[in-house]
Order: sequence, then C-alpha cells, then structure tokens
Amino acid sequence: MEIYGKITKLLPLQTGQGKNGTWKKQEYLLEYGDQYPKTMVFNLWGDKVDQYALTEGDNVTVFFDVESREYNGRYYTDIKAWRVDKGDSQAAPNQAPKATSNPSTGTEFGQPAPAFLSGDEKDDLPF
Repeated sequence: MEIYGKITKLLPLQTGQGKNGTWKKQEYLLEYGDQYPKTMVFNLWGDKVDQYALTEGDNVTVFFDVESREYNGRYYTDIKAWRVDKGDSQAAPNQAPKATSNPSTGTEFGQPAPAFLSGDEKDDLPF
C-alpha cells in the first residue's frame, strides 16, 4: 500500500539488543488528506532509518505493509514502511485523471455514436 502526506513529528528513536544484534526503530507521525487531514504513525527499521533520513516537514510517499500480532490476548498493529519517496511525487493527490479517449476502441470522447447505436433501424426483438 502507499500513502502521500507530510511528516509532522519524529517520535523518539528506539534501540535495543536482540538475539541477532543491535536493532533500531524510528516512528514518524504522517498527516495525510486535504480537506479533513488525518494522521497515522508509521515506522522504519534498521538501516532504513539512516537511508531515508526523514525530517519534520518532508512531503513523502510512504510504501508500507500493515502487520498485526497477538500478545497476551491483545492485538498490536504496525505500519512498517519498506520504501519512502521524498518530495512532491504526487502532483495532485485528489485530482481525477483526465478522460481523453476510450481505451477499448481508441476513439476520442465526444464523437458521435456508431451507426448501430443510432436507433434509426427497426429491431427484430420481441420485447
């Protein structure tokens, strides 16, 4: 999945020691949506924290997976980013693409209907 927004806060860097060595995790607060902005927290793990070097105010497109896990009868959900593109990579987030042609026929919209749809012929259907 992916989402476009602005990083509004960097949460404290978390580090620790695990069976595979030292780990680090950085969480970010992302604001998205235009008219009614919403927020979500996503995280980066390991080398990706340094690779992307995100700061407050960055406009980003976040590519992520949503994962849930159970612990002691409760479920916890993480939004784990696997790629982050900086900059205004989404030119117009809420703008619909312009329809200029019909992909099935290759004809431009606004042209007259084909003759078989004109309704001038009498059909042989009983209903």
